[in-house]
Amino acid sequence: MNRQTKRMMAKQGSDKPRAPERKAAAPQKEGTRERVGAKQYLSEVKGELKKVAWPTKKEVVNSTLIVLIAVVVMTTLIFGFDYLSGKFVLFLFD
Repeated sequence: MNRQTKRMMAKQGSDKPRAPERKAAAPQKEGTRERVGAKQYLSEVKGELKKVAWPTKKEVVNSTLIVLIAVVVMTTLIFGFDYLSGKFVLFLFD
């Protein structure tokens, strides 16, 4: 674990172990779930999105470049193998 990760964990407060918070589960019938309203759902979604570790702009750019380079390389390889195998088959049967 590097210094940057340790600083980020300390900033988020996740560097120290905490006791798990547990609620007593209400007994539910099998196959039924409690429905929540749209307002509660959206507030829960907002809370979960705050927990997400979003990548930095630099990380997104680097990942995008790596993917694009990999796609170009793989496309070139597949095109090359296809072209050569086509030429080989035509050489055999012509």
